[in-house]
Amino acid sequence: MMVNWHDFWLPIKLSLQVSLLSSIIVIVIGVAVAHWMSRRSFRGKIFVETAFMLPLVLPPTVVGFLLLVMLGRRSWLGKWIEWLFDAPIVFSWWAAVVAAVVVAFPLVYQTMKTGFLSIDRDLEDAGRSIGANEWQVLRYITLPLAFRSLVTAYILGFARSLGEFGATLMIAGNIPGKTQTLPTAIYVAVDSGNMEIAWLWTGAIIIISFVLLLVSRRG
Repeated sequence: MMVNWHDFWLPIKLSLQVSLLSSIIVIVIGVAVAHWMSRRSFRGKIFVETAFMLPLVLPPTVVGFLLLVMLGRRSWLGKWIEWLFDAPIVFSWWAAVVAAVVVAFPLVYQTMKTGFLSIDRDLEDAGRSIGANEWQVLRYITLPLAFRSLVTAYILGFARSLGEFGATLMIAGNIPGKTQTLPTAIYVAVDSGNMEIAWLWTGAIIIISFVLLLVSRRG
């Protein structure tokens, strides 16, 4: 069977777009939450952190179902988003971004939390003692010292977003050229018996993931 190269590149392009945007969003949220949580102690903290890690252990279809209920057209949040943007978020490529952010968050959060906890607090206190505010301490002391964790967290978030399947299929669907990412495209290709293009897409995602992990380990 001849490969339609235009159709071949579409899921790859969309997957990279979704992964790039979702990884940027999740690294910002993950850094902010991990920094706050690593510097605070409060009653029930362990329950909050356990909730943060749930997407890592729940079946992706369960995550996707919960997102579909929360963001569907019948929910108040889904109605508000549709009113705000004049279009529903479900079954759009933005839904794929949301799914990727949710499933990637635990990896980013845990990596950044470990990085922040490894920093000598005396160095941060020294910055405060000479008049630096909290933002300056974070920008000039904390983040540079946690830079390796930051790079690793971003790459892991990107890779996890790239490989997301179940939650994306539930909330974004599998619309060719619109919401069909690499994992869903591979599933459909195998299901329809088109093994040639399935192998090509599988090779593409393996190469991209291998390069990402290699950069992470070297970093």
